[in-house]
Amino acid sequence: MGTSASQLPKDLLSEYQELTFLTKQEILLAHKRFTELLAKDDRSCSNPRLPMSRILTLPELKSNPFKERICLVFSTSDNKDGSLTFEDFLDLLSAFSDSATSDIKSHYAFRIFDFDDDGTLDRKDLERLVNCLTGDTDETRLTSDEMKQLINNILEESDIDKDGTVNLSEFQHVISRSPDFVSSFKIVL
Repeated sequence: MGTSASQLPKDLLSEYQELTFLTKQEILLAHKRFTELLAKDDRSCSNPRLPMSRILTLPELKSNPFKERICLVFSTSDNKDGSLTFEDFLDLLSAFSDSATSDIKSHYAFRIFDFDDDGTLDRKDLERLVNCLTGDTDETRLTSDEMKQLINNILEESDIDKDGTVNLSEFQHVISRSPDFVSSFKIVL
């Protein structure tokens, strides 16, 4: 499904609305923002890809510590370069919208936090997650003992089957006990 650079056909707009948690107005605004970020040469392509470097200029993502992971998770590029088509961009916005369900939000949060894409959050994923949240600088980095203790605490609380990792269902169980998570997991255009 390609998009025109200037306008979305009504049938395509309706289809996007059915397939996302976005309103028609939000889809039109997303299309405008996506098109503005495209290079002029790419605007005439039938299904252009927006490079990750351009996506990361959006104020909504610029200071997000997971911005690269967000692009990689939502990208359908065979090159795994984090570039997004308009439909990828809509999927991203839909998952982060206020209307998305907690299951959708927790599913994508889990994928974003699963840095090695192996379907579990292991100690290395959790360490990278903590470093993203605290900032990976000398002033903010936890000592190795602090990191080890924090990860042990996370696993003690989350690892129900005690296999040393957190799988999606364990993650969703933890998230279900944290109502603030759903409201904080959003991007608003």
